[in-house]
Amino acid sequence: MLLTKFTHACIRLEQDGRVLVLDPGIFSESAAALEGADAVLITHEHADHYDPAALTQALADLSELTIYAPASVVRDLHSHAPEQSARVVEAAPGDSFAVAGFAVQCFGGQHAVIHPTMAAVANVGYLIDDVYHPGDALIVPHGVSVGTLLVPVHAPWSKVSEVVDFVVSVRAPHAYQIHDGLLNEQGLAFTESHIERIGGLHGVKFRHLHPGTSVEI
Repeated sequence: MLLTKFTHACIRLEQDGRVLVLDPGIFSESAAALEGADAVLITHEHADHYDPAALTQALADLSELTIYAPASVVRDLHSHAPEQSARVVEAAPGDSFAVAGFAVQCFGGQHAVIHPTMAAVANVGYLIDDVYHPGDALIVPHGVSVGTLLVPVHAPWSKVSEVVDFVVSVRAPHAYQIHDGLLNEQGLAFTESHIERIGGLHGVKFRHLHPGTSVEI
């Protein structure tokens, strides 16, 4: 499988000529990420993970494209692209399905708390084969083995100790950063150094990926 990192939380997976994209948001190079995509998974409704304009265009351009997302995103996309609504499907924790040749399992349920005065939204984490994208919640998936963990390294709802504990708890052999669009280079290097050092003590090999970088996993 080929994994390509785009800016912030967007990831593109390619295998056997099939393409699956996760969380093409407004900070990401959505048009490039979605080129030739067979399926898209959206973790939640926030704009840094969900770009309705880009997905509406992709649905129009790609006749076989299927999108899975929480109910609120599904409703919104149905309003933007009513003619393609059959190809926009609800995903919820506990669901399992196959799409574009990938096996997908859904975890989580709720976005991490940013502040008690802010309403919580649904968040679905996805295990694609053995690649785990948690979205905006540090939910450890149960009953599965994760080979590659995508780590939200920084967010308004997290702190470094929680991120490190998440990495240690999942114990994936390989980990790469996501949700890094709000940090400058100095802050990112500082946070990632803790993940790399402490995660390494528990068998996790962490590697930073620049936007546009692809790795075989």
